[in-house]
Amino acid sequence: MAIRTRTGLLTALLLGISTAMPLPAAALDDSQKQEFGAFIREYLLANPEIIEEMSQALEIKKEAESQVMAQAAISENTDAIFNDPNDMVLGNPDGDVTVVEFFDYNCGFCKRALSDMTSLLEKDSNVRFVLKEFPILGPDSLAAHRVAMSLRKLAPEKYSDFHIQLMSGDARATEAHAIEIAKGLGVDEAALIAGMEDPAIGDSIRQTYELANALGISGTPSFVIGNEAVFGAVGEEALLARISNMRECESTQC
Repeated sequence: MAIRTRTGLLTALLLGISTAMPLPAAALDDSQKQEFGAFIREYLLANPEIIEEMSQALEIKKEAESQVMAQAAISENTDAIFNDPNDMVLGNPDGDVTVVEFFDYNCGFCKRALSDMTSLLEKDSNVRFVLKEFPILGPDSLAAHRVAMSLRKLAPEKYSDFHIQLMSGDARATEAHAIEIAKGLGVDEAALIAGMEDPAIGDSIRQTYELANALGISGTPSFVIGNEAVFGAVGEEALLARISNMRECESTQC
């Protein structure tokens, strides 16, 4: 088998590109299969950058597929994503661009992203920032979010301070820790605990899980801006760029 022919076959196998004369595996005898397998191994060892290129191409393809799925979900669930009355809105409630964050109080990356949110809202007074309670990191997270959602109904004006305090620092967010923060802000403990049993809280959390699943969100933080789902703590500048693009061309990518 000529080297040029084998290289063409290898390219076709690795990158999924059709060749002018495809050779099905059944057309190879055992010795040819062994020879071809040895050639593939030798070629990849000599050119390991091909594996990296393939990995990058796969990631690009998966990202594109994820965005197609997310865009369809955003179109089908616009009100539930951007205008759910059970969500807390920070910043300007009448802002011209909305940023939605799915977060968990025990997510380390969410803690890092907190400063992105606060800085963004300080710099841009026309951003509407929606917080989606998305407890996915175990029972402590679920309990802490139930405290937060009870507080939002009892004293929405205190939610921002509560959110920042609970998200800041290294302490694990638990029910007890969340209640202590709420008490420190002057919220009645008995009313807070009673509010945690409201069935609407569980319904809201289930709806958020369903939305996240439709959007392809499996981790926190994740954001929705316009018709784009943004996965991970991408940083303040990346969020600001998308906000600027929304104003310029009504899309996160102009």
